[in-house]
Order: sequence, then C-alpha cells, then structure tokens
Amino acid sequence: MTQVHGGRLVAKALARHGTTHLFTLCGGHIQAIYDGCLDEGIRVVDVRHEQTAGHAADGYARMTGRPGVCAVTAGPGVTDVVTAAANAQRAGIPMLIIGGAGPRALQDMGSLQDMNHLELMRPITKWSVAVPSTDRIQEYVDSAFRIAMAGVPGPVFLEMPLDLLMNWADDAPPATAPQAAPRPGGDPVSVAAAAKLLAESERPMFIVGTQLRWSPREGVVRRVADAWQAPFYLNGMARGALPYEHPNLMTRSRKFALSQADVCFVFGTPFDFRLDYGRALPASTKLVQVDLDGAELGRNRRLDVAIHGDSGVVLEQLLEAVPSKKAEAWLSAVREAETKSRAKMLAEIESEANPPNPLRVCSELGKRLGKDDVIIGDGGDFVATAAYVLKLEAPQVWMDPGPLGTLGVGPGYAMAAKLTRPDANVVLVYGDGSFGFHALEFEAMARQGIPVVAIIGNDAAWTQIRRGQVELYGKERSVATALDHTRYEKVVEALGGFGAYVETVAELGPALDAAFRAANEEKRPACVNVKIATSDFRKGAISV
Repeated sequence: MTQVHGGRLVAKALARHGTTHLFTLCGGHIQAIYDGCLDEGIRVVDVRHEQTAGHAADGYARMTGRPGVCAVTAGPGVTDVVTAAANAQRAGIPMLIIGGAGPRALQDMGSLQDMNHLELMRPITKWSVAVPSTDRIQEYVDSAFRIAMAGVPGPVFLEMPLDLLMNWADDAPPATAPQAAPRPGGDPVSVAAAAKLLAESERPMFIVGTQLRWSPREGVVRRVADAWQAPFYLNGMARGALPYEHPNLMTRSRKFALSQADVCFVFGTPFDFRLDYGRALPASTKLVQVDLDGAELGRNRRLDVAIHGDSGVVLEQLLEAVPSKKAEAWLSAVREAETKSRAKMLAEIESEANPPNPLRVCSELGKRLGKDDVIIGDGGDFVATAAYVLKLEAPQVWMDPGPLGTLGVGPGYAMAAKLTRPDANVVLVYGDGSFGFHALEFEAMARQGIPVVAIIGNDAAWTQIRRGQVELYGKERSVATALDHTRYEKVVEALGGFGAYVETVAELGPALDAAFRAANEEKRPACVNVKIATSDFRKGAISV
C-alpha cells in the first residue's frame, strides 16, 4: 500500500469532509499540512495574524454550514487563536483548529514554542486532544468534525506534533465516514404543551436566534410566519430567514412586544444580556424556550415549557399541531409600534447635514446592495446602527461576532465570505476602533485577490464605551475613549487597495460607487473612510 506523510493524511481527511479552504499563518511545525493541501486541491489562505485565521474559519462555517478549518503553529500561534476559539464557542460556531507542536521526543525539554496547548484550549472548545500517532490522523479529524457539529456546534482543537506530521503511514481512509449531525425534535408532550399555549394565546410573539443556522429544516421560519399572525424577531444568524418586507417581521418594536405579549416563544438564543437575562418579559408572560443545549433551558428565567431540540424541527412540529393562528388586533398593535419607531429614524436617514449622519451613511450603502450580498459587522455603535438600517433579504448575508462581542472579526469573516461566495459583494462595516485590530489583513486580501469593500464610520472615538463613560465621569475624565479622525483609507492604499475619504453627503455616493468598482473590476480590496457626525440614535444602548 502507498504511504504518505502525516500532512497529506490531514489534507485527505479535510477533503473528505468537503473542506475547500485552510486558513493559516505559516509556521514550521505545520508546513507538512500545506504540502498535503496542494495535492488535495485545498486552497491555503494565509493571513497576517492567527486570530484572523481563526475568525476566517468561523466565517467559513457560517457561510457554508460546514466546520471551517484553520492551522496555527505551536506556542504563540495557538495563544493567538484563543480569542477566535472563544468567540466561536460563545456563538455556537463549528470549527476545527489544528495546532502544531514540537516533536514528541522533545516534549518538556524546552523545545521551540513548547507549551501545554491542550489545557489552554480545553475550556473554550468542545474537544481538545493530541493526535497520538500518524496512522490515526484521519480518525481524529473525522471525530473532530462530528463533535464540532453535534448538539450545539462549537470549536474543537487537535494538537499535531511535528514528527507526527512528517512521519509516513498507509494511505488508507479510516472505517469512519463523514455523516450529518442528528438534529432532534422536541419531546411530543412538551411540543403539545407549547402548541396549546400558542392556540389559546391572544398576543403571541416569536424570537428566533443563531441555532436556526444549523437546522436541516430550511425555509421553516417563512412557512410558520406565513401561517401564524404574530410578530417575529430574528437575531444572530437567523437574520434574513424572513425577507425585510415580510408583514410579520419586526425589527424596532421588540421592547413593546415583550411588555405586552401573553406568550413568548424563544428559539435557539439564550436569556443573556440581549434579553436582559430574562427580565425583559413580565413575570405574567408565558414562556416557551427551545434550545439544543439542555443547560440553557430555564437559565435566568422560569419557563412554562422547556423543549430540548432543534429550532427548525420544533417549529415544524408546532406548525403541524397549529396549522394557522389569527391575532389580527395584536399584530396591528405591534406594527403601529414598529412604524412609530422606524419613523424616528427617517430624519437622520434623510439628513443632508455634514459630516454625514451615521444612519444616512448606512442608508446610502444599503441602496447599493443586492439581496445576496454579504454584510459583516465589526464594531460597536456604527455597526449596531447598520444592523437597524440595512435590509436583509436572505439568510447568511449578515455576520457579526455574536454574544462575546469580539472586535477584529471583520477581515477574517470577510475573506471567508468572499472566497465562498465570489459572485457576491462582501461589505465590511467597521467602527474606526475595530479597524485598528487587524488592518494589515488588507495586505493579505490585496496579495491574494480577495476584493472586499470596507466602510468605516469614523467618529474619532470608541463611542459605545465613551457615551456611558462621559455620563458617569464627565467628558474631561473619559480617558482612553478618544481617537483621531485618522486617514485609515491611506493605510489600505499603501497595502495595495483602493481608498477614499468622505466628509460630506455629496462625496458619499461617488466614493461608495468607486469602491465597488475597484472591488468588482480591479479585483482589489477597497476602503471608504467616512467622517460621521454624532447621533443620539444609540443613546442608552448597553456597553456591558
């Protein structure tokens, strides 16, 4: 039987699972994997910081529905990817992190970059193990993919020492084979109880979150929203499951609906800070929670019905039990609250004042996006504004870090999105603070022909933090929250991309058009750095 080196076995296993891209920053400990990828047709995408490689693997998973893969060298390579792993864990994103290590014969002898990777990664992954031998590489990769996708998805870590990757073994696939993770439905008794609450309710509402992304029941939210007259609120990766113009999709009235609903259904999103730890609903409101993680059921808030299962499958079960639901008066009241809230945005969206209002900037950007274009949010205040203004018409067209709130995710997400959807415009919406985390990745984009368009809302501040700090301590004591109106687009130009600076509404449209031309015609990344005005739109938003 033919023998191949361990790096080739890694690549063979990845290819069997449909992996098309490996994200990495080069390191001597893992170079055999690159060699294997060349033979297996897997594109090696190299970035300028391991954290970006991790975020790119995360973004790949969000876009494709399959675990993304990154490979990092030993020691600082692994420590640099920690933030990306923690972000993926909190957001429930499946990914495989391969970490290099020194030769096993030199362990604990002080070899270059030697450290205990496994204990470091164990708290922030679903599985953190060292592959024991070259001939078991494919077996462990198979297990890693299954574990990453099982239950609530998440990251896994495989340590692969240098000698294991360089050694040779038989070129034979393991007995295991790729298989789809099971997605359980809810217990029939619990589903029946939830269906009874829905059927008897006068003011039902639905909140659907990220876990919907991993459900095999595509299009189920559209089917239930067409059948049930009730407000639907989508967060995380559920955004886009209903088109923006669907009559039951609401974005600006959730606080009102939570205060008035008689029963609230929460699918695949925890009762964390986004729902005020369950306190956003009155105690009198009946509550049904559906989650793949049994530990999340009833956390922070007493439930009337708890259903351990897949969001899409349970929605389908409920639809079978309750084929239609009429609540016209209730839906009309929520729409009225929605209309009033949106109306408050119009003055800022239509403002001609200079520098441009952030809502106006987001509106002008939205006019240039198609329903299949991808938007990445990397930042605080400006990105949160964009999330309210930009209209999402399809799933997986919006990505943000999720509940860990990690800044700097943008370049990795954007690269993964553009590589997996090359025909779509990929737009990275930045705060000026978040741009500074991984600005050098524009060099990686320019060098490898990954034409992403970035829009920076530049208000010369860490505004989401600064706003509260000023209120607490006064402007003169708001240290560490001020920036300058730095010409960030010049950085992108120096790295091989297109740059434009905007200070007026009149300059905004032409600059955006030029950036999209640079990306689509010249195939280079682009950055529009917009000096934005201050706005009270986000006043009162939480920063902790």
